[in-house]
Amino acid sequence: MTSRPDEPRKNASTQELPCCALESVVSVDERGQMVLPKEIREAAGLKPGDKLAVIMWRGARGSCCLTLIKADELKDLIREKLGPMIKDLIQTT
Repeated sequence: MTSRPDEPRKNASTQELPCCALESVVSVDERGQMVLPKEIREAAGLKPGDKLAVIMWRGARGSCCLTLIKADELKDLIREKLGPMIKDLIQTT
């Protein structure tokens, strides 16, 4: 049974997991630039001028994957997750 890429899938403990799919293959030009296809930009809600954080995943065999996340969303995620921890640390010192 195959699920659609935009549908969450479930594992044995019935937790919903995000699903990923190969959406496109892009080339890196001689200046190190690449173009995300219009369909990808639209689906991700990317607009000209948006900043993307590039996260490199490394394993025993070196780098394997790159993840792109909107910088504003990453900032909000960090603030949401680390903010309470930092607040607790400041209050206990």
